[in-house]
Amino acid sequence: MKRPIKKIAVIGSGIMGSGIACHFANIGVEVLLLDIMPKEPTDEETKKGLTLEHKFVRNRIVNTQLQAAIKSKPAPLYKNGFANRISTGNLDDDLPKIGDVDWIIEVVVERLDIKQQIFEKVEKYRKPGTLITSNTSGIPIGMMSKGRSEDFQAHFCGTHFFNPVRYLNLFELIPGPKTKPEVIEFLTDYGDRFLGKTVVKAKDTPAFIGNRIGIFGIQLVFHLAKDLDLKVEEIDALTGPLIGRPKSATFRTADVVGLDTVVHVAKGILDNCPEDEAHELFKTPDFLQFLLDQKWLGSKSGQGFYKKEGKDILAFRIDDHSYQPQEKTRFESIGAALKLDDLGARFPVLVGGSDKASVFFRKSFAHLLAYSANRILEIADEVYQIDDAMKAGFGWEHGPFEIWDAIGFEKGLNLIMEENLKIPDWIEKAGENGMSSFYRIEEGARQYFCLTVQSYKNIPGKDQLIVLNYLRKNNTIWSNSESSVIDLGDGILNVEFHSKMNAIGSNVLEGINKGIELAEANYRGMIISNQAPNFSAGANLMEIATLLQKRDIPAINNAIAQFQQTTQRIRYSSIPVVAAPHGLTLGGGCEITLHADKVVAAAETYMGLIEFGVGLIPGGGGSKELSLRASDIWRTGDNRVNVLQQFFLTIATAKVSSSAYEAFDFGLMIPYRDIVVVNKDRLISVAKHHAVLMAEQGYSQPPIRKDVKVLGRQVLSMFHVGTDQMKAGFYASDHDKLIGNKLAFVMSGGDLTEPMDVSEEYLLNLERKAFLELLSEPKTQERIQSMLTTGKPLRN
Repeated sequence: MKRPIKKIAVIGSGIMGSGIACHFANIGVEVLLLDIMPKEPTDEETKKGLTLEHKFVRNRIVNTQLQAAIKSKPAPLYKNGFANRISTGNLDDDLPKIGDVDWIIEVVVERLDIKQQIFEKVEKYRKPGTLITSNTSGIPIGMMSKGRSEDFQAHFCGTHFFNPVRYLNLFELIPGPKTKPEVIEFLTDYGDRFLGKTVVKAKDTPAFIGNRIGIFGIQLVFHLAKDLDLKVEEIDALTGPLIGRPKSATFRTADVVGLDTVVHVAKGILDNCPEDEAHELFKTPDFLQFLLDQKWLGSKSGQGFYKKEGKDILAFRIDDHSYQPQEKTRFESIGAALKLDDLGARFPVLVGGSDKASVFFRKSFAHLLAYSANRILEIADEVYQIDDAMKAGFGWEHGPFEIWDAIGFEKGLNLIMEENLKIPDWIEKAGENGMSSFYRIEEGARQYFCLTVQSYKNIPGKDQLIVLNYLRKNNTIWSNSESSVIDLGDGILNVEFHSKMNAIGSNVLEGINKGIELAEANYRGMIISNQAPNFSAGANLMEIATLLQKRDIPAINNAIAQFQQTTQRIRYSSIPVVAAPHGLTLGGGCEITLHADKVVAAAETYMGLIEFGVGLIPGGGGSKELSLRASDIWRTGDNRVNVLQQFFLTIATAKVSSSAYEAFDFGLMIPYRDIVVVNKDRLISVAKHHAVLMAEQGYSQPPIRKDVKVLGRQVLSMFHVGTDQMKAGFYASDHDKLIGNKLAFVMSGGDLTEPMDVSEEYLLNLERKAFLELLSEPKTQERIQSMLTTGKPLRN
């Protein structure tokens, strides 16, 4: 179904409406954002002589809410400049403009009568065939479109985004009674490919999939906390990163979302799902009702389950409703589980202990597994839809059925039976038909057990994705303790890091060099990427610190030289090398990316050369590379000094891009060569496509550069004046000034009397020398030690 989306209209500019508008602007779509008109001018507007007839007044609501969204944290836009793609208006004056759009998204208050009124007005101006969707969190789709034309209903469905829209990937699609199948097919593909979302087709049931399971999980924990006499902070220690959930866990998440919001959604399920076997669980616990009565609603009211007093954060006590200092959480089962890096391996340990934490996990997992299994066919058709919804909408690393697989099929059944919970017939039937797990890996593809055919099938829409976890067992052709080389097929290799935080050390550098060696011998190209939460947090400081302790300067020099040689080999190999960064791409990770032939970056890539924070300059070719890029830009006619100064500040202020798009502004990605992929799941597949394309187009090994224009004293003195001023203004310490002057020396090409062309090797030697000189400074060594012990550099 060919349906280009060039312009959309969003009706409703609240938090969700503005967030949706911003995300469409992120992907290059023109957006018309509309909201109601104010009833009268404010006192301030009246003092300025403005009346209700003035456009400023008439569009005040939409403009105020959009600007509030743009300024909010986390930022809804990849770049603030993308706000120019959004135009605003009001429903009285500008509703006719929706006749020119390709998709209308309604995001007004969650009241059926108001939505129906909006749709009645919309139908007067909407052109036939235009997509029309509602971002509802639970109002029945069929009721909203009742009474509308056949064309309206055929192109109408629910599209439930999760807040914040940019960062939460769940996109629930809820067909209406008369929605055309091709509309759902189109939105499924568009949500995945263009919006970067995990698209889950949900049934038209209260709260759909994500909120139905998610709110059940929260309510379950509320009740278990009271029944098991577990403190708020204990519950959050048990339900956070320990089991692959966000740091905010349960009670802190409720505070952030708003306790009134949690109760509202739970009440919706309570009122509309009378046959739900967990119906009573959705009732508000007495301690939560107490907080509501006090109007202690969480973050927005200043206190909820947590309250800040001075520098201390106190926790609410469920038993006596007081606030008390948080206590350390100590359970033997937690200690045992934390020894395991493999998250899946933790679940059997957590349910197998004898302490109160294990009792909690046995009960909570039993109820979660049973409830999820009993919702199949009511809210979803297959197990993967529930797992996808919980991972993309609530930030879980494992969905309910993935947790069941990790615990073990039979063990999961036993947990459910111990709690006297209902096991659905389909589970028993599947077991009789040989199902021993809900998922399996077959020929590099992930399969799920399909209820309809009672056998395993590939997950729809995932055939084109490359998942390293599924290939690692059979396609790894070389590995060491911190890196692997994996054959992706079609003549393309992938070098994957798996060190702690994917830090770049000797083993990772060995893996990159081995990958290039193998690719040059028998393959067509290579990708450098991984599917950990972050591409790389930087160089392995522990290796450097260990050598420093031994005062082994020659070894440090060799290590830096090896890093530089590796980045140069990435640049000058005989095969195309594509870097596919995502998440944190810092320091050494950024330097590796800078030297690739092409960068295919996830939109959520936070890239930067941050070595200043530990008292150093980039030593793996980063300082050299930005000098080279400045030289290339000069040759196109731009002002030499301004460009070099901009790149100098990128390093000297340790700038980190807020997205891949901002990395272009910092000079870390190259326009018209590097590209951005919104859906991170597609990143390696797209990178492989470009590696194949480069090889098929006849990739040639580039000549080593000896034409890097440097300016010498012409800019060196200017940089020195700048660092002096920063020091005099108390913006920089003596050590900061020293680092800045060392960087200036490298990027100026040294103390040259006139501009000249130099080689990359010349600049790399300057860079390595400056790096080693800074490393010998006691202040630098203090900062490195501080980073290793606290995770933060010492400011001095």
